[in-house]
Amino acid sequence: MRKALFIISIIVSGFVFASMASPSGAGIPKSVTSTSGTVFSDTLNWKLLGQIKFLKKPSKDYPEGVMFPVINPTLKAKNSRTIYMTGFIVPIDNKNYALSKNVFASCFFCGQAGPETIMGIKFKNPGTKLKTDQYVTLQGTFRYNDNDVDDWIYHIENAVIVSK
Repeated sequence: MRKALFIISIIVSGFVFASMASPSGAGIPKSVTSTSGTVFSDTLNWKLLGQIKFLKKPSKDYPEGVMFPVINPTLKAKNSRTIYMTGFIVPIDNKNYALSKNVFASCFFCGQAGPETIMGIKFKNPGTKLKTDQYVTLQGTFRYNDNDVDDWIYHIENAVIVSK
């Protein structure tokens, strides 16, 4: 009897841990309470950002053709608007970060996801220091890029952290 209870508790603990390990996987907008007590809801989510198509077209640097993103109308309507977005911090270099749907070990750079699962961040305060895989909610101005294949598809500009 004790052995059966022990095994059941291990299984239940595993399910609880697994559900906490990937908070951004569902793609459902989340409500987050900031340290000041203000509640924010994501106005974008990873599921919406993932609703993207690609079209192969030639470009100056890639005459044989390269895949350009085709942004959906819902995202086009949010361009240049204030948004809230939650995800994991991925360092790009010593000063720059990106917001990712996945943790660093499973992010776009490791081949585990597509370019639609990451957003470039330009902070309002450029000296912001964050840790890899830190889960944050950002407020900022959304911008999409559908013509420069050497840049992020999605951006958050003038970003501030509203919840860590």
